[in-house]
Amino acid sequence: MQLKEENFPLKVKDHLVSNEKFTLVYDGKNKMLVTKPQPEGCKLIQYYESDQYISHTDSKKGVVSFLYHLVKNIALKNKLNLISSLKKNAQSILDIGAGTGDFLNFVSPVFTTVIGVEPNQKARELARQKGVLLEENLKDIKEKSFDVITMWHALEHMPNLEETIQEIETLLKPNGILLVAVPNFNSFDAAYYKNYWAAFDVPRHLWHFSKTSMNNFFSSKLLLQKIRPMIFDSFYVSILSEKNKSGNLNLFKAFLVGLRSNISAWSTKEYSSLIYCYKKPE
Repeated sequence: MQLKEENFPLKVKDHLVSNEKFTLVYDGKNKMLVTKPQPEGCKLIQYYESDQYISHTDSKKGVVSFLYHLVKNIALKNKLNLISSLKKNAQSILDIGAGTGDFLNFVSPVFTTVIGVEPNQKARELARQKGVLLEENLKDIKEKSFDVITMWHALEHMPNLEETIQEIETLLKPNGILLVAVPNFNSFDAAYYKNYWAAFDVPRHLWHFSKTSMNNFFSSKLLLQKIRPMIFDSFYVSILSEKNKSGNLNLFKAFLVGLRSNISAWSTKEYSSLIYCYKKPE
């Protein structure tokens, strides 16, 4: 069960801030979806101004936030284990879209150089309180190369997609690794919830990737090592999708949909979110 090309264009509402409707357009060349219209500059920033935007807050109020932070510690350990399995003795790491700095705070004992980028001022301030100093954008980074670069659900937010990817490839050292986690609109839960699927998250998510589109954008200079699933994402996204659809959390139903999505993905490999692991050749 997957969304098909004939399902698009698809109208999707911004459930977090504005209640405005945006259109998902199918890009047949790159096998991806594009949010239309795409707000720019200060207007785009306004769509992040919500206390419920969980990546920019440390609040544990409410069931969704509680569950998110409950799983976060497991996810942090899994991310570090994945990095360690791909790159031995890495000294420097850059995290793009660092949010409130929890990931960098967790991995800081392992790396000599730890740098993050986060455009949101409130999130940077929360990170600073943890001792994690973040830059506002990539152009502020003084270091020129890194052993490891991570983007945990950040690529879909980047206005200048191809330019950003080129910049990231330049910042990665030879033999360095890049880990990019993005939602997968070919998953079962995306097809089940359609326009209510929380991982569409318009207009904050400007791009919506498939395996083919990721290969198209990254195949030239980086070698794909493996694709890893983010098992917990199907449950979390299903909870938010149920809220989008009915106004209620419907935790039990969301759990069943999330479980069915993961079971389906055992054979299709189309999990709700995927981590693409790339290596830069010497």
